[in-house]
Amino acid sequence: MLTAALALVALPGLVGSRTPIPIEPFPAGAFQHLSVLANTSRSMASIEPLDDAHVSGGTVGAQTRIVERGAPSVVTVKSRPRFELPPTGASSVSKGALSASLPGKAKYTLSGGATFYDNGTTAMRLPRGTVVKICGKGGCIVRVVNDYGPQKKSRVVDLYRPDFFAICGCPSYAGTTQVTVYVY
Repeated sequence: MLTAALALVALPGLVGSRTPIPIEPFPAGAFQHLSVLANTSRSMASIEPLDDAHVSGGTVGAQTRIVERGAPSVVTVKSRPRFELPPTGASSVSKGALSASLPGKAKYTLSGGATFYDNGTTAMRLPRGTVVKICGKGGCIVRVVNDYGPQKKSRVVDLYRPDFFAICGCPSYAGTTQVTVYVY
């Protein structure tokens, strides 16, 4: 017991003890005097604003005009190049046009659940860059796997939300649907 008492006194830094920091009071000049009478009929909202001694010389008000110094910038409008882009999003495509965009016959198929994922098309069992055709009750789409997922074994693919509702043929409150995924 004596050893423990000596250790606490002799080594205060090792046991978490610190020297007290003196508390410095706020200077009285930091506060503005405010008198509120107990029996007054005035509300607290009618307190006058600070006098001009407390207002900075460079205040910004509602009507203050701010001007940047320097030469005015010259605005040049250039025409943007036009590119022909393929249509984006899920849409109905005829079987002939769909098969023309795929590289031959599918290597294999996966069947199972699908849900939506707002960051693209994911398939846990397929590497990124794999071309897939996903078919549901509402139609088929062709996509490229761009992420690893889903995390549940009952699902084979997670789709971008518009793609999911385009192929599921289900109401907007549905969360999952059954699909067949053709892997190319």
